[in-house]
Amino acid sequence: MTLSPDRRAALKARHRAAILQAARDLIDERSGEFSVDELAARADVARRTVFNHFASLDEIRLSVCEEVLSVIIDQFLAEIANTPVGDGSRAAMFDELESAARGTDLPGAIVRLHRILGEPEEDDPKAAALTQTAFARVTGRLRSEVARRHRAADALDTALLVDSLMSGIVVIADHWLATTGPRLDDQARDDWDALLGRLVHSVRSGYLPEH
Repeated sequence: MTLSPDRRAALKARHRAAILQAARDLIDERSGEFSVDELAARADVARRTVFNHFASLDEIRLSVCEEVLSVIIDQFLAEIANTPVGDGSRAAMFDELESAARGTDLPGAIVRLHRILGEPEEDDPKAAALTQTAFARVTGRLRSEVARRHRAADALDTALLVDSLMSGIVVIADHWLATTGPRLDDQARDDWDALLGRLVHSVRSGYLPEH
């Protein structure tokens, strides 16, 4: 029986959702380690179906990472929406982003990404590259929202500001995991806050109010 285009699209969407759910379940159970055959069995699809939707296991992990980061970006945008729009200066835009970063559970997301990607080998930069790719894919959403709130701002200034902060978050996340470990106790969160403060100070120096 030949499926209609609508039914084919619905079946494809169900298969993709099942694969991603199976990946999330296996990540929670096994700290990110699983095979294509295990994934296909858990999702109740054929092995070839997995590769019809994703090029590799890394692409699946990346998709799960993006889901985690999308939730964080939603929180980020909600925090920004609750902040009064400033005067449109670079400093005002940065103040909004700093406030949102401090009000969002970035440590929780970073620990989750670490669990998804696993512990990278010393000579294998794959996990770091996947983290950077996932952040890059969601940074555009944040850049668009800041630009929408500050329509008169220079577009390049907006992009540089947002990308500088998000790139810095990736850097301090790597440092935090290396020095503190993937923990979410009070001390670990204090360590994160201190690193975020250093990042804010570093990036802000390029976004001082004009005189």
